[in-house]
Amino acid sequence: MKNIIAKASQFIRDEDGISAIEYALLGSLIALAIITAVTSLGTKIATAFNTIGDSI
Repeated sequence: MKNIIAKASQFIRDEDGISAIEYALLGSLIALAIITAVTSLGTKIATAFNTIGDSI
């Protein structure tokens, strides 16, 4: 029983996993921002090309 409690308290004190999770969340947010920006830019470029194509 003491071994389980010792392992649990060691797991709680260990911050390596927390740092990895924080970096993963930060990477996910950056990826989401990039995807949103590229999607928005792609839509605007498509609209511009359609406008140019219609006027030709």
